[in-house]
Amino acid sequence: MVVPDWSGLGLTAAMLLVAASAAAGLEGALAARAAGRPARRGVGAAWAETARLLRQRRRSTLAADRLLWRVGVASLVVAPLLMVAVVPWGRTALVDSEIGVVWFNAADVLVWAAVWLLGWGPNSAWSLVGGYRFLAGALAYELPLMFALTAPGLAAGSLRLSDVVAAQHSVWFVVWMPVAFVVMCLGVAGFSVWGPLSPAAGADVAGGVLAELSGPDRLLVQAGRYLLLGAGSAVAAVLFLGGGSGPLLPGWVWLLVKTVLVLVGLVAVRRRLPLLRPDRFMELGWLVLLPATLLQLLVVALVVVGRH
Repeated sequence: MVVPDWSGLGLTAAMLLVAASAAAGLEGALAARAAGRPARRGVGAAWAETARLLRQRRRSTLAADRLLWRVGVASLVVAPLLMVAVVPWGRTALVDSEIGVVWFNAADVLVWAAVWLLGWGPNSAWSLVGGYRFLAGALAYELPLMFALTAPGLAAGSLRLSDVVAAQHSVWFVVWMPVAFVVMCLGVAGFSVWGPLSPAAGADVAGGVLAELSGPDRLLVQAGRYLLLGAGSAVAAVLFLGGGSGPLLPGWVWLLVKTVLVLVGLVAVRRRLPLLRPDRFMELGWLVLLPATLLQLLVVALVVVGRH
């Protein structure tokens, strides 16, 4: 039985909030620059939008399943907290689990249920279309993501994230697992409903799963998306960028820096890449990403066998 190390709870929560705030601030700055305004006004606009949603009254739809709707909203905040619970920010993780990689993947699947409930709960056509769009995209990225997560575990001989970090003492896994790293980043964008993988919240369906959200509910979902970006980026930094390893600075500082770097990349591509239609992305996922990830896994397996 794994006993949580509650002494690391504060650091884990703080690092996740810093990462999510960095993503939200950068997105606001880029949006302002795209509109020809100073970047600082974009950050201020994000805070103003937060205040507006806190004051806004909740709207509802006819015959909505409010319980499932609220469960979906709450789950988008809970899922990233579960993801970072196994991330070793300092010397140990909040939950130093022997199956940390599997734990992360299970929290990712929880997001499936959360986004689907956001589509189902309001009893709205646009929301339901958004929910189906998300499931279609998730079917395309999830299997390649599972194999991408397997590669670092296979190389380290362990599914514990701290062991994966220790196995990268000489060279980061991203150097010889670039395909797995790219698929990991795509997976993070996918379960965060972000960038090219956000047709579930597309403007062509009136916002999709976000269409009927208002007030604190909408704020929580938007915050959950940034938290998911931060949590996914932190796990990607642990699995492929050496985690907290680095000279001079404490481990948690190095991990935060690497997490923010991954976040910067994910936020930057949002405005540079077009939305991928679920049917097109499913074709890409099954015919390109899955074979490429399996080939990457084969290379990792051959390297591990050769070392032993």
